[in-house]
Amino acid sequence: MQNIVGIVVEYNPFHNGHLYQIKKIKEKYKESIIIVCMSSVCTQRGELSVLTPYEKTKIALNHGVDIVIELPYLFTVQGSDIFAKYAIKILNQMQIDTLCFGLEKDNLEDIKAAARTQLFDITYDDGVRKYLKKGFNYPTALNKALKEIIHTEIVEPNELLALSYIKELYKNDYVMDLYNIKRTTKYHDTLSEESIVSARNIRHRIKNNISFENKVPKDAYDILKEKTLNDKYFEYLKYKILSEDNLDKYLDVDEGIDSRIKKVINKCNSLDELIIKIKSKRYTYNKISRMLNHILFSLTKEENQSIRNLEYIRILGFTDKGQKYLNSIKGTLQYPILNKYDTDHYRILQIENRANLLYSLMYQDIMDEEIKNKPIINSQD
Repeated sequence: MQNIVGIVVEYNPFHNGHLYQIKKIKEKYKESIIIVCMSSVCTQRGELSVLTPYEKTKIALNHGVDIVIELPYLFTVQGSDIFAKYAIKILNQMQIDTLCFGLEKDNLEDIKAAARTQLFDITYDDGVRKYLKKGFNYPTALNKALKEIIHTEIVEPNELLALSYIKELYKNDYVMDLYNIKRTTKYHDTLSEESIVSARNIRHRIKNNISFENKVPKDAYDILKEKTLNDKYFEYLKYKILSEDNLDKYLDVDEGIDSRIKKVINKCNSLDELIIKIKSKRYTYNKISRMLNHILFSLTKEENQSIRNLEYIRILGFTDKGQKYLNSIKGTLQYPILNKYDTDHYRILQIENRANLLYSLMYQDIMDEEIKNKPIINSQD
């Protein structure tokens, strides 16, 4: 029996841990087709992707992935529930039967219980409101209310994402098996010398010119060794903040924090320093990172509010096996497969184009590949 396995990925960058995940899937599901829904030029935390979407796609196809689908910028740089909503929607459109992810612990049943509590326990929302009134930020209030009801904490980044994925399955009655592959690394680790380390560890090494050759596949290393992580992001952001009169039109910029951003921006020399100066009990590091990304990429509250559904499915690449599968299901898809770079008719693509242009200015030019809009084909048969 052929299993259609879906994974939500960032590949920032692709490393040996991702390779391990793909190998484990192929061991368990011998005849599997692996489909990934992948963020493009920015990550869910609001950072620029170290590898371009096309570099990530080529590497993924080289190592066992069969189809790579883009998760649009509009849905990527969001809190975990929105990020998960559209990633799982896309994978459901691709008719996957198994959703795979990695967790730090073997606690899948706890996460399922947490998902049911958040969705169906009428006392849960009251608990959240209670902790918000006490001044806790939203993620902390969610977790404290959860702990109070089922005596379980969901705190690790991958656990929180898995919780959001599972809630989407319950809310939409999506039928998917869940396959958890236990992570062998800690998300926040930057010091490990093992061959499998976190993506953050590798970004730290690239930025500080520390060897990482044994931590990524050779094709990834050959690209990454030429990368330089510069500070143009902060330079562009600083200009944008100083040149704008009203920051509160941008997504996630609440009333009051806009003036705080304006107040501290000239005292900061890096993005990390700016985030730390803004960070408070109410605003987490990740929320501020996304907020600043929305300012820089000009994503407004109005734009975000007015687009509430997918408009298309964009295929970045496939293998021969993946192409055969796409041909077998394309007549059943609810949304069109994007065949040309049509910014006149797709609002989500207009926003994507804006993000791509800025990414090209700050980091690496991808506009030629974007406008051609041709999937990468990896012939493995």
